[in-house]
Amino acid sequence: MFTGIIECLATVKKVEKEKGNLNLSLESSVTKELKIDQSLCHNGVCLTVVDIKDDIYTVTVIEESLNRSNLGKLIPGDLVNIERSMSVNSRFDGHVVQGHVDEVAVCSEVQETNGSWKYVFKHNRENITVEKGSITINGVSLTVVDSSPDSFSVAIIPYTYENTNFKTIGPGSVVNLEFDILGKYIAKIIAKKD
Repeated sequence: MFTGIIECLATVKKVEKEKGNLNLSLESSVTKELKIDQSLCHNGVCLTVVDIKDDIYTVTVIEESLNRSNLGKLIPGDLVNIERSMSVNSRFDGHVVQGHVDEVAVCSEVQETNGSWKYVFKHNRENITVEKGSITINGVSLTVVDSSPDSFSVAIIPYTYENTNFKTIGPGSVVNLEFDILGKYIAKIIAKKD
């Protein structure tokens, strides 16, 4: 379980295909604190640490995660948002993030708005967003500003812009989405009644 509050950025060092899987080797400021078999959120995808060597750790992305996320598009040098799983004895600053990406979205617009940024994303019409509801983009817990059936926008403060990979997102960028878990359950219950 995660909160969507990004702890640090990791740099992709190596991408290696292994059958239908992808092994990602990353360098981060928290690598020395990690252990094998630990879960970390990578751009919103919960992955298990399978190897650690010095400042580099490796995770394996299976086909299901590759099909639902942007992780298969990563190349050496890319920045990845990282969050370790939440601790039961600390503050809960974001919202409930499972690390289970629902789908990808494409950034259609970025507006600089006098000290902050507004990002617009187009997505599949199956999942819903609501104004002032929660959304997770590349693992970042955010609040929806505007919502329509196939798009939504979020506002990014300077701190989030500088300390996540939002600074690398522009029109055409593909991002990972995890929709609010309560909203997903409610939508499924309503759909069954029809």
